[in-house]
Amino acid sequence: MRTWLLGLALASVGTAAMAADQVAPPAAPATPAPAPVRPVEAAKPGDLTMARVFGNPDLSGSQPKAVRLSPDGTLLTSLRNRDDEKERFDLWAVDTATGQARMLVDSKTVGSGAELTEAEKMQRERARIGGQKGIVAYDWAPDGKSILVPLDGDLYLAGLDGKVKRLTNTPGGELNPVVSPKGSFVSFVRDQNLFVQPLAGGDARAVTTGGGGTVHFGEAEFVAQEEMHRDTGYWWSPDERYVAVERFDEAPVHTATRASIGATGTKVYEQRYPAAGTPNVLVDLYIMKPDGSGQVKVDLGTNPDIYLARVDWTPDGRMLLVQRQSRDQKLLEMLRVDPATGKSTVLFTEKSGVKSWLNLSDAYRVLKDGSLIWRSERSGYGQLYRFASGKWTQLTKGDWVVTDLVGVDEAKGRLFFLGNKDDVLEQQLYSVDVAKPNVITRLTEAGWWNSATMDAAASRFIISRSNPKQPTQVYLADATGKRLSWINENAVVEGHPYYPYLSSHQETKFGTLKAKNGMTLHWEMITPPLEPGKKYPVFFEHYGGPGTGQVVTRGWQGALPQYLVDRGYIYFKIDNRGSFNRGKAFEDQIYHAMGTVEVEDQLSGANYLKSLPFVEPSKIATYGWSYGGYMSLKMLEKTPGVYAAAVSGAPVTDWQLYDTHYTERYLGDPAKDPASYATSAAVEEANRIVDPLLLIHGMADDNVFLDNSTKVAARMQATDTPFEMMFYPGYTHRVAGPGISEHVWGTILNFLDRTVKDKPLPAETAPAPAK
Repeated sequence: MRTWLLGLALASVGTAAMAADQVAPPAAPATPAPAPVRPVEAAKPGDLTMARVFGNPDLSGSQPKAVRLSPDGTLLTSLRNRDDEKERFDLWAVDTATGQARMLVDSKTVGSGAELTEAEKMQRERARIGGQKGIVAYDWAPDGKSILVPLDGDLYLAGLDGKVKRLTNTPGGELNPVVSPKGSFVSFVRDQNLFVQPLAGGDARAVTTGGGGTVHFGEAEFVAQEEMHRDTGYWWSPDERYVAVERFDEAPVHTATRASIGATGTKVYEQRYPAAGTPNVLVDLYIMKPDGSGQVKVDLGTNPDIYLARVDWTPDGRMLLVQRQSRDQKLLEMLRVDPATGKSTVLFTEKSGVKSWLNLSDAYRVLKDGSLIWRSERSGYGQLYRFASGKWTQLTKGDWVVTDLVGVDEAKGRLFFLGNKDDVLEQQLYSVDVAKPNVITRLTEAGWWNSATMDAAASRFIISRSNPKQPTQVYLADATGKRLSWINENAVVEGHPYYPYLSSHQETKFGTLKAKNGMTLHWEMITPPLEPGKKYPVFFEHYGGPGTGQVVTRGWQGALPQYLVDRGYIYFKIDNRGSFNRGKAFEDQIYHAMGTVEVEDQLSGANYLKSLPFVEPSKIATYGWSYGGYMSLKMLEKTPGVYAAAVSGAPVTDWQLYDTHYTERYLGDPAKDPASYATSAAVEEANRIVDPLLLIHGMADDNVFLDNSTKVAARMQATDTPFEMMFYPGYTHRVAGPGISEHVWGTILNFLDRTVKDKPLPAETAPAPAK
C-alpha cells in the first residue's frame, strides 16, 4: 500500500517545500497567525473553480517526468504532458548546449491507440500510473543513438532524427522492456515468458518457454510490485553474458473472484491474491545465457516461504547479489551467488527488533572495488554504511533519516544522498566522503523539498524542487549542487496557468504538537483570509499509514487545497506516529497496533483545532483515501462526536482481506495474533458510528477489493446505522481523471457542505413553525 492523498487528485503532493515560518512552541502550541484579512468579494474570473482545478492545462504548470541525460550528455530527455490533455505524455529532448527543445515522439501520431492487456493495466496500477496515457516510460540505448519507447502495448525505437521504427506488433503486449547493458538486445516479457530481440533488427526469440497458466518468468509477483517496490523479474549482467530470471508459480495462492463492475457490464476476474496469513507464490531464481541455454538454479535456501527482495549484479558481472527476506520481515540476508553454479553464501544479515520489522530500501550501491554502500536502520535511523572486507564503517550518523542514495563518485570516494538532516519537513541533497565519515555538506537550498538523480559519470545532477508557493521546478546542476541551467523553471509568472490565482493563494503554516508519549507530531494548516470574530469549518485530511511517506512537508500540494480554502474551509493535516521518515522508534509505534496510536494522534490534532479561536469546533470534517479511508472509519468508531462528518475512500476494513507483505509486516500472522487483527478491523464496530459518513470505492479495485466496503456497508445496514455511499463503475483504486474527478469532489463537497459547513450550529434553533 502506498500513500494516496486527496483521491490522487494531487499528482505532486509532497514533492517539495518552502518556508513559511515554522510554529513549534516548546510546551503548549501557539495559535497560528491568521492570514491577512481581505474583503469578501463576489466570484470573479480569477477565482478558482472545481472545473479549473481538474481542467487543462494543469495548474501546476509543465511537469516533466523521467528526466534523463543521454549517454553522451548532449541531450536531456523527458516525458511532458500536453496542455490540452494533461494525462497524456510525449517524449521530448532538449539540447544541453543550446537549450533548444523538440518533441522526439508524438504519442498520438505514433501510437495505435490499442487497449492495453489486463496484465499491463494491473502493472500500471501497481506503479500508480494507471491514469496516464501515451508514453509512460523509455530507455536510452547505451550508444546514445536511439531510445526504446513502449507505447500502446507495443515497442518502438526512436532515432534522434525524429524517425520511429516499430519493433513489435503483437496482440499480447510486452511488459518490462529494456535495452540490454551493451545495447545488443531489447528484452521484454510476453505471454509470461522472457524474450530478447536484436536491437539492430530481427525477430524476437524466447529465452524461457515454461511460462503459462500459473507460472511466470521475468515478471515481479503482485506483492513485489505493490509492496516491495520491485517492478521487474529479470536482470542482465553488465557484460550481457547472463540474465538472472525470476520464476514464480501462483498455484498455492488463493484465487479471489474480483468483479470489475463497469458502466456497460461486469467482467469477472479470477485474481490470485495473497491475503494475510495465506500462501504466497513459490519463487525461484535462475541464471542463464541470453539464448536460454546453460540454466542454473540459484540456491535460495531450504525454506520456500521467503521473499525475493532485490537482485543485483556486481559491476564486473562475476557475482550476483540477492536479498532474501524472511516471511515475517524480521531478517534480511544478502546472498552472494556464483553465476556458474548457482551456489550461494550469506554475505551479511540485517535483523529487526522484537517489536519491529525491516524496511526494504533501494539506497545501496555495489562499487567496482568490491565494497558496498548500504542504508541500514540498525542505529534507529536510516543511515549509510560501507561494507568492505567483512567490516562495517558508518558514514552518516544522527537522529535524522537518509531517504535515498543518489550517486557515487568512486574516483573521489564521495557519496551523494537525499535526507532530512536539517529539517524533517524538507528533503535536501547532501554529500559525504568515504574517507571523512559524518562530515556532511548540503548541496541544495534550504526551504525546499528536493529530489535528485545523477548521471553515470557522477558529474551532473537533475534536481527537482518545490515549495508551498512554487510548483515543481527542474534544473541541471554540477556535482557541487550549483545550478547550470533550468530544465523547467516553471515560475508562476504571467502566462503560467496558476498565475491568475496567485493573488488569492494562501500561505501554508507549520507547527508541532506532542503525542501522549511525548513524541513530536508535525502539522500544516492553510486558512482563508480570517475575518475578526468568525469561526471556520475544517477540512482535516489524513493518511496515517506506515511504510510510504510523510504527508506534512514543505512541498507544493497543487491547487485543490487552495480551492477548499476558497470554499471557506481551513485545510489541516498532521503526521501521526507510525508514519515514515522519523526513525524506527516513531514508526514502530504502530507495530501490532493499527487503528490505535494513529487515531490518538489525529484526535490530538482535532483537539488542537478546537482550541483555536477561529475554528468552529463542531464543524471539523475528516477525509482520507486508502489507509486514510480506513482511518476515517476508525476515527468515527473510536471517537464519536469529535468529527462532524467523515469521508472514507477505498478503505481497508478487514486486514485479513489485504495482502501478505504489507499486512503481516505490521500485524504479524493472523493465526498467531488474531487479537491484533480483530482490534484493527473496522467492520464489527461500524455500528458505533453516529456521525455522518460518506463511503466511496472504485468498483474495479484490484488492490483494496470492493469487498472491503461492501463488508462494512452490510454491517451498518444490518445494524440500522445510517451512512451515504458512492461507488464508481469501472474505476480501480484510483478514482480520478477527466470528468470523474469533478464528480468525486462534487460528491464529497456537497456532502460536507450539507453535513458540516452549512449545518446550523448546535446553539442555533430553527424558527418556530407558523400556526
